[in-house]
Amino acid sequence: MDADHEDTLARLSIYTLPEPSTSFAPLLKPLLTSHTIPDTLLLILLDWSEPWNWVRQISEWIQLLQQVLSSLDEDAKSTMQEIMQEWQQRRRGVAAYDSGTGANSGNDSNVTIPLGPGEWDEALGVPLCVVCHNSDKMDSLERDRGWREEEFDYVLQFLRTILLKHGASLVYTSSSIPNALPTLVHSTLGIQSPLKRQPLKHNVIDRDKVLIPPNWDSWGKIRVLREGFDVEAISNGWSHDIELPMQSGQKDHTAANGHQQNTISRPSQRLSVAYEELISDPTKKNAVEDLTVPENGLEVETLGMQEFLANQSEIMERLKAQEEQSPDKTDKRESRPTSGSFTGGASDGNRVSNESNRVNEHIGPVQFNIGGIQVDAEDMLKRLQDREETPDRESAVPATPEGKAHNEALANFFAGLMKRGANNSPRTQGP
Repeated sequence: MDADHEDTLARLSIYTLPEPSTSFAPLLKPLLTSHTIPDTLLLILLDWSEPWNWVRQISEWIQLLQQVLSSLDEDAKSTMQEIMQEWQQRRRGVAAYDSGTGANSGNDSNVTIPLGPGEWDEALGVPLCVVCHNSDKMDSLERDRGWREEEFDYVLQFLRTILLKHGASLVYTSSSIPNALPTLVHSTLGIQSPLKRQPLKHNVIDRDKVLIPPNWDSWGKIRVLREGFDVEAISNGWSHDIELPMQSGQKDHTAANGHQQNTISRPSQRLSVAYEELISDPTKKNAVEDLTVPENGLEVETLGMQEFLANQSEIMERLKAQEEQSPDKTDKRESRPTSGSFTGGASDGNRVSNESNRVNEHIGPVQFNIGGIQVDAEDMLKRLQDREETPDRESAVPATPEGKAHNEALANFFAGLMKRGANNSPRTQGP
């Protein structure tokens, strides 16, 4: 669909497989005919959440595709051979992709570049593209797994080396940022808008936006990324990895025939092990560490549920017996009043007095505002009581009954205020 003019440029049929199982081979064979192969693109989807499995996954997919493509009729095989010859002759650098002309461009130049070492050695007969999705998880690998630029470069060099043998393209994609996958697919299938052509340019600088178009890569460009990478050994080892079994066609490593299993798995494991030595699976590593007994002997042996509960019951009974024999517990039990013993007595009076003192400590002094003056009721009551108990020696006039009555009235007034303030306080506790 042309986004600018809403014109239908082509109609694509997409067929997906969940895993590279040989049981899907009969479903793929009817889709690959001499009429559909020229407009077919094979795409392998990988996930950045498990880059340590990529080499094995690509090997299994390639084996499945080889099994299906080798079983096609002669007309389909002849068509695949013509397509591969056309792709191999399309060695004009990146001019065709940078201009956006793609696969069906005209013969702009008759000059062809010869194939370099490791290029198109294992051509499938149909264009192949490998998509590494969720490239935003590269930051998580760097933050949580301790990956460095060496690991990311090693993965990229490994993929570029093995895909170069099939003439395949490579692209890193993410759902959060735009990617070049639609442009790559359209360019490979020759789908281009007649008015607007989008260029397809390689990208090996941005690690999360890598794009390797077909017929662009080479051993020299792979070596430039980081020194020390043995491109030739990886390329030769990949040819052994993708060898199919001679008879049964099964890709399972647990074959019934032991001799046949060794001849198949031994060469294919060398390259996978070399890759997984550096790009290791952290889940398997943690599982091995958990099974390893530590040298310092700090492992803990867990008890059974019933044994654990029995031990806890013994501990609780022992603590209960110690609490019963404690003298503090005995004194508290003896001083605790029994039911129906609220008839008074010295012990009850002391208890009530202690509780009142505790309440007064929490409440604090009771104060009232009288005529704009803050008056402490407790202090005022104490002064009145002292005034009654201690006669005024300086006064020659004896105290009259009216004066005593006045003092008693004031004392009762402030005592009532204190009692009312204590009862209305939220901190007051019942006896």
